[in-house]
Amino acid sequence: MQTHDDVSFEGQVGLVTGAASGLGLAYSRLLASRGARVVMHDVGAGLDGSGQDPARIDATVALLRGTGLQVHAAHAAIDQRDGCRALIADIVARHGRIDFIIHNAGWVEYQQIDALEEDRFDHMMTIAAKAPLWLAEAAWPSMQARHHGRIVLTTSDRALYPQYVQKGLAAYAAAKMAAVGIVNVLAAEGAPHNIVVNAISPVAKTRMWGVEGEPDELHPDAVAPGVAFLASTACRDGGWILRASNGQFHATRSVEADDVAYPRDLRATSADSIEDIAAQWSRIAQPAVEPRR
Repeated sequence: MQTHDDVSFEGQVGLVTGAASGLGLAYSRLLASRGARVVMHDVGAGLDGSGQDPARIDATVALLRGTGLQVHAAHAAIDQRDGCRALIADIVARHGRIDFIIHNAGWVEYQQIDALEEDRFDHMMTIAAKAPLWLAEAAWPSMQARHHGRIVLTTSDRALYPQYVQKGLAAYAAAKMAAVGIVNVLAAEGAPHNIVVNAISPVAKTRMWGVEGEPDELHPDAVAPGVAFLASTACRDGGWILRASNGQFHATRSVEADDVAYPRDLRATSADSIEDIAAQWSRIAQPAVEPRR
């Protein structure tokens, strides 16, 4: 039973990609339980991001609908701009609006630098960076007209923090960092229209970890509240990366120091030669410490 303080999605319509299992399923279930009509999209790709199996999302949607939730299946390809436009147009035509987009679709693929295949790199970039940009582009006019929208992209600690990098994930890390750049720009473009754009950096044991069914720890459901917040009217600030793991949340972003006069004065160490930089490297390379909010 909801109270006046509960965050509600009654009357809202949203899209969750990669929703057949794991994180996307957890997001969809929570949002629908709060009153949203959720279009759950999944092409049913394999663990390497290739192939299609519409039966996966159909089965998941049938399961949730059996519990009374307002969810709908979609499985058309989103690896082309026209496909993304068609998906959003279909949602608006069927439901009259689109309030939020959560782009969760993706996979983890390891290829060392000496074996990196260009087509695999391009496919990773397409799904993790191009697709959410195209989906946002397609939904932008509707969101702008209603003066409301929430968009959530997915990044990864494996790209953001050198200490968590894993060898062979160059394509994956490149795509996840591209998502952060897109969030920063769209957050600025969306602010005048109440279109709030953020990123989630989730950790959960899912099919991508080789885990089928309910994991023994790092549950997707423990991430879902953070994503639901970013998709809600309660979230009013864009340009953040919300790290979410094990029921804990930390919002972070790169913020310039107040006294920097970019680009002419970085308030940093001055040097006028290679040798000078080398001599002062211990000062130049001091990591900035960002206080937690």
